[in-house]
Amino acid sequence: MSDADRVIILGGHGKIALMATPKLKEAGYSVDSVIRNPDQTAEVEAAGANPVVLDIETADTDKLAELFTGAKAVVFSAGAGGGSPERTRSVDFEAAKRSIDASAQAGVDRYVIVSYSTAAIDLDRVDPDSSFYPYVEAKHGADEYLRASSLDYTILGPGGLTLEPSNGSLTRADDRGEVDGQTPESDSKVTSRELVADVMTHVIAKNAAVGETVNFYDGDTPIADAVK
Repeated sequence: MSDADRVIILGGHGKIALMATPKLKEAGYSVDSVIRNPDQTAEVEAAGANPVVLDIETADTDKLAELFTGAKAVVFSAGAGGGSPERTRSVDFEAAKRSIDASAQAGVDRYVIVSYSTAAIDLDRVDPDSSFYPYVEAKHGADEYLRASSLDYTILGPGGLTLEPSNGSLTRADDRGEVDGQTPESDSKVTSRELVADVMTHVIAKNAAVGETVNFYDGDTPIADAVK
């Protein structure tokens, strides 16, 4: 398999990344999973990826570009996981921003980031004193930085994440998280992590949704019909 078939996942030990790895392998790609903790190596290898131990919080743009050079695509699926506001900004915004710059520097045009369905509007409606606000600010900032870049990007915006199995189908939502102008019931605004992995694989393998934000929930429209 050539280097041009290599996909790099930042946040390679996350649940979505571990689910996406075998799907990307089945689609014909090799996967380099970037992890911070060497203790996660075995689990990443079991999923079928090549583990790369690197702390994206401290790795500079040049270091990331060196890793990315020659790859097919970069996926940012990392997150601070409910850490402090400072760490949330460090991972979800600053590290994402460096990885975007590094992709451009390395000549890897295809870039996919995992965001969430209402990241485009929450900055204006979430109380700045809320514990959720640093995450909103970081994800919104990373998405906007990516949109302003020269990369062939796709922003994935799932709803509330679940561990339910994917049925390979979804419902698209707009930037307000609405479907056909209506706000879904709370129990309908959820997205299977495995479905996120399916959509991630689809947009890379089919070069779909380039320059788009794909907000989506579990639904009834097959991925290939909903995301082109």
